Amino acid sequence: MTSIFIGKDTDGKDQELLLHRANRHGLIAGATGTGKTVTLQILSEGFSRAGVPVFAVDVKGDLSGISQSGSKAHKLHDKLIARAAKIGLADYTYRAFPTMFWDLYGKNGHRVRTTITEMGPTLLSRLMGLTDVQEGVMVIAFDVAEDNDWPLLDLKDLKSTLTFIAESRKDLALEYGNISSQSVGAIMRNLLVLERDGADEFFGEPALKLSDIMRTDMSGQGIVSVLDAQQLINNPRLYSTFLLWLLSELFEELPEIGDPDKPVIAFFFDEAHLLFDDAPRALVQKIEQVARLIRSKGVGIYFVTQNPTDIPDSVLGQIGNRIQHALRAYTPNDQKAIRASAGAFRPNPAFKTEDVISDLGVGEALVSVLDAKGRPGIVGQTLIRPPSSRLGPATDAERKTVMSRSPVGSQYDETIDRKSAYEMLAEKRKKIAAAKAAEEAKAAKEKQAAKKAKTKPTKKRRGRRRQSAWEAGTKQIARTIGSQLGRQIVRGILGGLMRR
Repeated sequence: MTSIFIGKDTDGKDQELLLHRANRHGLIAGATGTGKTVTLQILSEGFSRAGVPVFAVDVKGDLSGISQSGSKAHKLHDKLIARAAKIGLADYTYRAFPTMFWDLYGKNGHRVRTTITEMGPTLLSRLMGLTDVQEGVMVIAFDVAEDNDWPLLDLKDLKSTLTFIAESRKDLALEYGNISSQSVGAIMRNLLVLERDGADEFFGEPALKLSDIMRTDMSGQGIVSVLDAQQLINNPRLYSTFLLWLLSELFEELPEIGDPDKPVIAFFFDEAHLLFDDAPRALVQKIEQVARLIRSKGVGIYFVTQNPTDIPDSVLGQIGNRIQHALRAYTPNDQKAIRASAGAFRPNPAFKTEDVISDLGVGEALVSVLDAKGRPGIVGQTLIRPPSSRLGPATDAERKTVMSRSPVGSQYDETIDRKSAYEMLAEKRKKIAAAKAAEEAKAAKEKQAAKKAKTKPTKKRRGRRRQSAWEAGTKQIARTIGSQLGRQIVRGILGGLMRR
């Protein structure tokens, strides 16, 4: 298998995505209800058939149907069969595809987590829009934790470390540089925003292993990992945090392989505009860098969004394969978006692209994919092929059955809270507090002893003063007695003389 059949255009030409060009990224765009999710589904099926693992974000829950076979009992069965016949899809049959379900909150799939350490200070800083000075403080926090063997697993570990470096900034300044308490405070405020958005659900252990989303089944089919984002989509900051981390991890861990015969994995990011809405410029640059360089590692990224203008031009410039569903021109801005979208296609002399975009029906799209030489194909007005798996979501019971057969078992379902920076710093503070209490007790004891020692000599001096007073009194009495006796003696002598 060398290509994925997308559909047939009005010129009778098969529109096929060449697998050896599938790592050149793609865009699936169109207004709500025009068929974007079905296009995502048929491309995921095609990659799975070709033995390429898929990771797809499921915003509405509809993509979960890929785990179940289509059915003749489905209300759209007749239309699907008619569409298959119209585009010449002779071997159209119903079937399910190997699927794993994931969920950051652990409700509709295996829990997805990573650690603060794996996220890293640079990516965290860019996600939070920190200044250069604040990013420097974040780097210091990671360095201090690493130097002291304090694992940074979750948000409480990071906050404890930041508190420690703020308290010890004078002692750490000579080794790590200046640490501003104002910068630490700003980082803490940003972490509180992340925590409010549910980031405490994302950071922790066991961390997701990339190898577990890059699996094939026993028959060699790529396993489709479906991330349930029905709740996650309500927290855009956390959503973008997760997706960018995932891309960054792939970028760092996968080896360079150039242009392989087929991708090593294909990613589909629904509601892709959430990656870029109100994103700091540094974050957009990071996404652009990853999109530009990760294709040489065999990774294909497919952005799914309502309007191509939702994606920055710097990122759109990295996209080679385009599938544009209908756009509606209700406002001047809509008309401008249609012109911009039409201008991105290689023109077809048979029609005016700008006019066709707003006239496309459900299940139709303008398709332009790269040819064997890597050149954009002439745009074709295309009927998209019907999916072989179920149109619509899997039931809760079906989802549980799929999860019970998951190749990763239950290894991600229970949170592991091992000893990390939070606990280690708590012990350190207890020891410091105990040592301080001991020093204070020792100082108090010494002070009391000194006070006693000072009081004892004073009593001796008072004793000496009492003794001196007694002696003085005795001497005075002696002097008095002596004086009286002396006078009597003198008088006696003089009286005798006088009588003579």
